[in-house]
Amino acid sequence: MKRSILVVIGLAIIALVLTNILHDEVYYNLQLEELKQKYAIKPVSSVDHTKFEELQKDFQSPQEVTGACIGCHTERHIEIMNSAHWNWERVAYTEGRGITAAGKKNLINNFCIGAQTNEQSCAKCHIGYGMSNDHYDFENARNVDCMVCHDNSDEYQKGSELAGYPARTVNLTTVAQHVGDPKKQNCGSCHFYGGGGNNVKHGDLDVAMLATTRDVDVHMAANGMDMSCTNCHTAQNHDIKGRLYSVSSENTHRLSCDECHTSTPHFDPILNRHNAKVSCQACHIPIYAKENATKMEWKWSDAGQLHDGQPFHLDDEMGNHEYLSIKGSFKWAKNVKPEYVWFNGTANHYMLGDKIDSIPVQINTLYGTHNDPNSKIVPVKVHRGDQIYDKVHNYIIQPKLYAAEQGDSAFWKDFNWDMAAEAGMRRIGLPYSGEYDFVETEMYWPVNHQVAPKDQAVSCAECHTRSADGRLASLAGFYLPGRDYNKPLDFFGTFLFFASLGGVLLHAAIRVIVSIRKKRYNMDIIDYDKKA
Repeated sequence: MKRSILVVIGLAIIALVLTNILHDEVYYNLQLEELKQKYAIKPVSSVDHTKFEELQKDFQSPQEVTGACIGCHTERHIEIMNSAHWNWERVAYTEGRGITAAGKKNLINNFCIGAQTNEQSCAKCHIGYGMSNDHYDFENARNVDCMVCHDNSDEYQKGSELAGYPARTVNLTTVAQHVGDPKKQNCGSCHFYGGGGNNVKHGDLDVAMLATTRDVDVHMAANGMDMSCTNCHTAQNHDIKGRLYSVSSENTHRLSCDECHTSTPHFDPILNRHNAKVSCQACHIPIYAKENATKMEWKWSDAGQLHDGQPFHLDDEMGNHEYLSIKGSFKWAKNVKPEYVWFNGTANHYMLGDKIDSIPVQINTLYGTHNDPNSKIVPVKVHRGDQIYDKVHNYIIQPKLYAAEQGDSAFWKDFNWDMAAEAGMRRIGLPYSGEYDFVETEMYWPVNHQVAPKDQAVSCAECHTRSADGRLASLAGFYLPGRDYNKPLDFFGTFLFFASLGGVLLHAAIRVIVSIRKKRYNMDIIDYDKKA
C-alpha cells in the first residue's frame, strides 16, 4: 500500500515537471496581426498618367521624359539632386577623419574596386543620364532619371555600358505613361545586381525577393505580407531611410526592426532582454543566400589569364563564374551562416590614398565593442579577396578597368596591370610608382534581409555552447553563459540548481511523510473505535 502511494506520487511529480517543460503556451500576437493588416492593403494610385496630355508624344530622349515629369512635379528634381543616390557621396563625421565627404566618388571596395575611371560602365546604377567620365554635370536637372525608380510598366532598364542611359529597346512613352510608387523591381534593378551580377555583393538581396516564399523572407514573401522595399525604406522629400554601412559612416537615418516591432516584441521577457545587446537580425536571419549563391571571395591576382590570346571563363557546379579573365577567380556559397561582430552603427572606410596599416586591409571598419552601450551583435557577410596596390606608396590602386576598345589602357581590354594602374592613378590625381603587387582585403556587409519564420530562428544552444562551431565562438571579451567558464559564477549557478532541486525533493518528501503519518493516525482511530 505504502509503495503504491509512493509510486503514484512519484509519477504525479514527473507528470507535472514534464507538463511544465513541454507545454507550449499559445499567445495571440495582436501587434503582429495589426502590422499584417496594415501592409495587406496595397495603395492604389488615383492618377492615370496615360491621360496626361504632356505624355501623349513620342519621346526621343530620356531627358524629354524628365522635362515632362518636373513640369508637373516641380522642385522634385531638387530633392533628388540633394540626395546621395544622385551625388554618389555624403558629407558626414567619421571617427579619426572629422567631417568629410564619402561615397562612390572616393571610396574603394573589393569587388569592382571603384567607379572612378569606370563611370561609363558603373553609371548603369546611377539615377542619371550621361555619366561617361569625371566631368559629369551634377547640376543639370534634365539628367535626373525619374523612370528608373518610378517605372511601373516593368519595361524600363538601364543599358549596359551606356553611361546611365536606358537600353535602346525601351519605349519611353510607354514608361512615362505608367509610373507610380517604386516597386521591388525598381529598387532591385540596382541593389540586387551590385558588384556585377545577381546577389554578388549583399548576399541577402537578389532576384528571388521579387516572388519568394516565407521560408526565404517573411516580409517580402508573395504568400505572406508581400511587402515592398519602400514599406521599410520610407522617404521624406526623396531622402530615403536606411543607409548602407558600406558607404555611410554616421549612425543616422538608419533602419531598425523595433520601429515596427517595438523593443519588446516577444512574450518571453528573457528574449526581450536580449535586445539590449543582440540585434533582431542575429537571431532571425540564421542563414542568407538562400535561393542564389553569393560571392564570398574574389582574387584579382588571378586575373589576366588567356587561352590562345583570348579571355575565357569557367563556371562552378551552380552555374556561377568560377573564373573570369577580366576579374580573376571567385568562391561562391549558398545557405551561408553569417559571421558576427559588435556594431554601434558607426563605420570607417578605406578612401583613395589611405596608407595600408594592417593586413588584411579593412575596406570598411564597423565600430563597436561589448562595453559600448550602443553596440549590438549583428550578423555580417565578410567578403574576402585581394586587389592591386602600390608597393612604394603603400596604398590600394584604382586601376582603369573599362574601355570600349583595346588600346586605352583598360585592364578589361588590354590585360596589362601596369598600364591600367598608371592610367587609373593619373586620372584620380595620385602618383603611381610603377611597382605593384596584390594585398589581401576584407569588406563587411551587415545582413538585414531574408528574415526567417520564427520557428526557424537561431536556437539558444547555437550560441550558448562551448562547441568550437558555435555561432558566437569568435566574439571574445565578454561572458556568455553556456559558452564561457567563470568559476565563481558557475559554482553559484550549480549551487542554486541543486539547492532548488533539493528543495523540491525535500518538499515532496515532507508531503509524502505527512500523508503517510496522517493515514496511520486515521487507521489507529478506526482500530480504536472497533475495539471500543
